[in-house]
Amino acid sequence: MKENPANNLPRPPVVAIVGHVDHGKTTLLDYIRKTRVATKEAGGITQSIGAYEVEPGGKKITFIDTPGHEAFSLMRARGAAAADIAILVVAADDGVKPQTKEAIQILTKTKTPFIVAITKIDSPGANIDKVKNELLNEEVLLEGYGGAVSWHGVSGKTGEGVPDLLELILLTGEVAGLTFDKEAKASGFVIESKMDNRRGVVAHIVLKDGTLHYGDPIFTPTTSG
Repeated sequence: MKENPANNLPRPPVVAIVGHVDHGKTTLLDYIRKTRVATKEAGGITQSIGAYEVEPGGKKITFIDTPGHEAFSLMRARGAAAADIAILVVAADDGVKPQTKEAIQILTKTKTPFIVAITKIDSPGANIDKVKNELLNEEVLLEGYGGAVSWHGVSGKTGEGVPDLLELILLTGEVAGLTFDKEAKASGFVIESKMDNRRGVVAHIVLKDGTLHYGDPIFTPTTSG
């Protein structure tokens, strides 16, 4: 179906949170959505990819929480590719680590626009300048450091800087001009799927275009239903 600009409406940005294990990705998302997922996960590490919609100031943002463990490289790559914008999380007390570098490579490869969130700014060993210099070494050029990559210091525990980060995400989404054709066939990404004992196969999907109606046929590269 050809896109009809007359049918286009603004849509919420789909945002992936990526970065090194234990750098506060899920804690940040917990603060944003006011839940406590991190404490329920095995070892505090996210084991599956979930999508969550929040509505700061009446404007919607869809977040994808990507797994932090090194065994989930492929899932992280898929999460970033499904996103319009990524938040690259780097802990102020730990700096750039192997999975930070991997995340940067994924974002570069998928050409995903991203914002840097320097987390744990309230930690005793926090050193924001050190993080900026380490990112510079990875060719991530932050605003104020000779580049155009936006960044913000935040605390997932106290919420410091989080409202400004959300405003930055919404602004980035507006600049990108994200829209969907309400009359088009629904299309998007399967974030995860699982077998439910009562309901059968359950898939979590994020729509990027069109409208999904009850009873519509669904097709993926490997299955249909």
